[in-house]
Amino acid sequence: MKTSTSVLALATLASALPSRVNKRACDTAVKLSGSENVFKSYTLHANSFYKAEVQAAVGKLTDQSLATAAAKVGDVGSFLWLDTIANIEKLRTELATDIPCKNVLGLVIYDLPGRDCAAKASNGELAVGELPKYKSEYIDVIAGILKEHPNQAFALIIEPDSLPNLVTNINLQTCQQSKQGYEDGVAYALKTLNLPNVVMYVDAGHGGWLGWNDNLKPGAEELAKVYKAAGSPSQVRGISTNIAGWNAFDLTPGEFSGTSDAQYNKAQNEKLYVQLFGDALKTAGHPNHAIVDTGRNAVTGLREAWGNWCNVNGAGFGVRPTSDTGDERVDAFVWGKPGGESDGTSDTSATRYDSFCGKPDAFKPSPEAGEWNQAYFEMLLKNSKPAF
Repeated sequence: MKTSTSVLALATLASALPSRVNKRACDTAVKLSGSENVFKSYTLHANSFYKAEVQAAVGKLTDQSLATAAAKVGDVGSFLWLDTIANIEKLRTELATDIPCKNVLGLVIYDLPGRDCAAKASNGELAVGELPKYKSEYIDVIAGILKEHPNQAFALIIEPDSLPNLVTNINLQTCQQSKQGYEDGVAYALKTLNLPNVVMYVDAGHGGWLGWNDNLKPGAEELAKVYKAAGSPSQVRGISTNIAGWNAFDLTPGEFSGTSDAQYNKAQNEKLYVQLFGDALKTAGHPNHAIVDTGRNAVTGLREAWGNWCNVNGAGFGVRPTSDTGDERVDAFVWGKPGGESDGTSDTSATRYDSFCGKPDAFKPSPEAGEWNQAYFEMLLKNSKPAF
């Protein structure tokens, strides 16, 4: 449900990017720490790939009165998804552009073997059992690039959905088969990417997933288990939540507080989730600060159920990235999912069709995960809060 730009589109996007220029990288090596909030001193970088997608979208607007507002979306800092081995080239391309010294480049590490074991729309390229390839051709290559750029700050989101799936979907054969690879893969990523110029956030789903009362403790223990297996890396700051999600940060009462099973989930918004899950993480021995995705959560009350994740109809761009969150434990609001890229196809005949993308609250038609959906982008723009 979270795949970014397709490999096929990479060459096209790259051709629209700025040519190599003299970079404004810091003059000295960057020294980050898991004990500090990097977003207090660095601005999330507006990567050139999303900027190029937005620029192309401006030229295709059905309502040209939106052009000025639409163009501003590309200037918003967002995370760059490295969701295939081939897309590691995006990182090299981005690092050849002009990145200001005080910008932190956000990257999503997302290519585990058997990726998204409980979904179809964003299944990955690596099969269960291909952990050696994940290590040598994916993580090691990314680590090498980061080491080559010691004067650049990086913030990493580690494997969206992976460990949460092991907590709640382990009854599925696909997740049972993926379990060892997920745990070993995430541990290897944390250990290998534990570099001085890097800060890491391990993905923890959202309040409607691990926020259920019975999921808090086992969820925290699963993350802590992998963190400790990696040697408790110093650059792990905490968790990422609501990545590519829809939950409001502090809506009270929560969007689903009136449902019959609400009594079993005290994490009725992401702020409560960070507090409750954070307490469980502390007990389990895992860093518990958080970044929260607000990229598409401006409008609430759209979904039929908390678990509906695909191309929610009526959504809007949310709060821009900032470290001014009003909560000491929440390091920043970020844009994790590039708004306008599809979560999954609504074509029921497609191999990767997931039933969640056909639900009544899902936008239709929608293309394959990661492909651009112009109509959806325009909807996000029109419904954005605050407005552009």
